[in-house]
Amino acid sequence: MDSNAASKEFASPDNFRIVDLKMPTVAEPRRVMSRSPRRTIGFVTASSIVIANIIGTGIFTSLGFQLADIQSGFPLLMLWIIGGVTALCGALCYGELSAALPRSGGEYHFLSQIYHPALGFMAGFVSATVGFAAPIALAAMAFGKYFVGVFGVGSPMLLSFVVVWVVTAFHLGNLQVGSVFQNLSTLVKLLLIGALIAAGLFVQPKQPISFLPAPGDTIAIFGAPFAVALVYVMYSYSGWNAAAYISGEIKQPERNVPRSLLVGTGLVIVIYVLLNAVFLATTPVQDLKGRLEVALIAGKHIFGTNGGGVAGAVICLGLVSAISSMTWIGPRVSMSMGEDHWLLRLLGRKNPHGIPTNAIVLQLLIINVLLLTRSFESVVQYTQFSLLLCSLFTVLGVIVLRTTRPEIARPYRVWAYPMPPIIFAVITLWMMFYLLRWKTVESLAGLATALVGLLLYFCARKRPQRQHSA
Repeated sequence: MDSNAASKEFASPDNFRIVDLKMPTVAEPRRVMSRSPRRTIGFVTASSIVIANIIGTGIFTSLGFQLADIQSGFPLLMLWIIGGVTALCGALCYGELSAALPRSGGEYHFLSQIYHPALGFMAGFVSATVGFAAPIALAAMAFGKYFVGVFGVGSPMLLSFVVVWVVTAFHLGNLQVGSVFQNLSTLVKLLLIGALIAAGLFVQPKQPISFLPAPGDTIAIFGAPFAVALVYVMYSYSGWNAAAYISGEIKQPERNVPRSLLVGTGLVIVIYVLLNAVFLATTPVQDLKGRLEVALIAGKHIFGTNGGGVAGAVICLGLVSAISSMTWIGPRVSMSMGEDHWLLRLLGRKNPHGIPTNAIVLQLLIINVLLLTRSFESVVQYTQFSLLLCSLFTVLGVIVLRTTRPEIARPYRVWAYPMPPIIFAVITLWMMFYLLRWKTVESLAGLATALVGLLLYFCARKRPQRQHSA
């Protein structure tokens, strides 16, 4: 899974195509026949998809946790710049892989083709379990906090459960939230961000924080707190890998894929840096530190209590849209794996309306377990370790594939190769090292989830004889 598609709101369910995700099992190899998709997406549309896929829950929630160990303005903004450069390097690498191995499935497909089907299954298992369930849980937690902050009623935890159950009930009943709602909420969210940045520039007085380098900032950037805080930033940027999957439908991919990824991700970097600078310049650090609903708090300082409440209500709407989108997409990944592997066959079953009810219910159960932790931080740290591991293998796969299969046609090649995969790998390994060292329990839990996927793969290979003959 995309690490993060994992964690993002898609502009529309109709824009996300899960086509022939099925991979042949070792026990029953199958010939996969696929037609080349029509190339109908131009540069502007591709750039818009990049932006819509990246901007999601993280930008409205993560700053408060970064402030726990870092209070200096320069390192805080460098977090978002370094995170953006890392996301861009990863997106460019995924763009080459998508062009060289044009088939849906993300890491599930890439790792199976580059390394071994076992690694592909592991990545698919991570995506099918926590890859979508965790972002939904995180968005639900944020929804509960923002709803109480805006309307002053209810329990954040109870509201988190309610919004997840209600949205799931809609999808089980084939009453999906329409694509118009998805697109409209994305547009409104972007307009809100623009309004926050524009209004924040004129708010007086400004907070006593400087964004220029200060003594000790360089040491802070190379320290463990910075590496751990960068995990939250990468969660905010997640979606960069999903954007690269559309390369098979982009006109002139060798030209427009890198341009759209560069422009789209570059604009998001500028938006994220400016928005966090506005948050820090208009709102006391102590008001933001450790808080989940940072955009609501900053919005009240910028627009006043009533205006901030309106901003918070808009964010609530966007969070519901994100939950609905991921609730629609996630079970389809589990369903496809269930259709491929006999051990997971229950997940492949659909009701008469074509809805993967078992997969939806499983995802709901996992979401409920994550919500019971009551910890936004722990869920991010737990899921990001396993997702970073899968994306690391995938990005390094660009180097592996060029070495082992140089004859493959590559409509698009990574710019400045091999620097992008090396930069991504170094920064990712740096984050994973400090995550494992500072957040050992959460990181080991994420690693265990990936290892369970590997174990299930080898169990799935040993299909009973009676199933073979059926």
